[in-house]
Amino acid sequence: MVAPMTALPQTMPERRRDAADDPGFGIYVHWPFCESKCPYCDFNSHVRETVDDQRWARALVAELDAMAVLAPGRTVASVFFGGGTPSLMTAATVEAVLDQIAKHWPLVTDLEVTLEANPGSVEADRFAGYAAAGVNRLSIGVQALDDDALRLLGRRHNVAEALRALDIADKTVGRTSFDLIYARPGQTPDAWRAELERALAFATEHLSLYQLTLEQGTRFWTLAQRGELVVPDDDHAAELYDLTQAMTAAAGLPAYEISNHARPGAESRHNLIYWRSGDWVGVGPGAHGRLTDNGATVARRQEKAPETWLSAVERQGHATAEVIEIGARERIEEVLMMGLRLTGGLSETVMRRVAGVGLDEAVAPDRRARLVASGHLVASDDTLRLTPRGRPLLNSVLRELLV
Repeated sequence: MVAPMTALPQTMPERRRDAADDPGFGIYVHWPFCESKCPYCDFNSHVRETVDDQRWARALVAELDAMAVLAPGRTVASVFFGGGTPSLMTAATVEAVLDQIAKHWPLVTDLEVTLEANPGSVEADRFAGYAAAGVNRLSIGVQALDDDALRLLGRRHNVAEALRALDIADKTVGRTSFDLIYARPGQTPDAWRAELERALAFATEHLSLYQLTLEQGTRFWTLAQRGELVVPDDDHAAELYDLTQAMTAAAGLPAYEISNHARPGAESRHNLIYWRSGDWVGVGPGAHGRLTDNGATVARRQEKAPETWLSAVERQGHATAEVIEIGARERIEEVLMMGLRLTGGLSETVMRRVAGVGLDEAVAPDRRARLVASGHLVASDDTLRLTPRGRPLLNSVLRELLV
């Protein structure tokens, strides 16, 4: 079922939930602009010489007005400013968005407000302003603690700027996560061990550690097709992954998701909403959202191109481009894909809450048994989870489960 962009879908009544089973309700705000496009990035990000911040603030506020009609009365547990590079926004824009959210929805007392940031000096100087606006968690795209690697990755900052940004974030906002990319061309286990040791010395509560992937349409993909860029093979990448798991666990930041590590209690609340198949509203170019109505799941997608999104909001009050009711089988597949990312796995309770079926109905017993026997999966009456061996092979496991 696809709704035309010119007609905003009708209000959806909230489904009653047991509070102990509710993963929370979140709001995602997409800021699509960057100073430059990184060669590995396939996100919806765009480079523009100038951006009218006030105009964009008005449009984001208007889109929130439209989304509030669809999810009245929901209690917001998390707000996430993603990008792009949200640290190019002014603090005034962030404040305007947060004020509008507070006008439309009740907020939990310990609301988590995360803003993705780059560690360049311009962005770091804005951290105090973001904190004053209501941001209480920063996710900083450090990506490497090696200047040569940063140049390879197309980053505009150096290691010294990254460390300065982490120090400023700690002093102004407090809660800080940062990203690193490993399995880079030519990276050895010894080199990664030294870099990760340095990172763990600065990581107070959360690290996101991603293996470099070659996404079609990126500059790195093109270079790899020409043979001009060679990344570690599967065995080498697996060795780096195992090293990552061992070092982070020893440092008190075990993995709680395939690429995310945290001290207990410091997990990203917003991402847990996704992984636990909760509901969220997405505003901004290309943003996606999910809302449930008496067991049915409705997906919404915003216009992707920044200028198209902006003109649509200004013309009609919203930029919803597509509304699709997710079918029962597709929803089961989504819940499996997201829930199995978590080291704690997917519970019977979550599967029944979201998809209306139990784990034994969602996955054929013979397929599950094969994966258990091969050491990739652990199954009990109320949980399905990947083993350490199966975790880096999530996509392969899903293909086996869902064929």
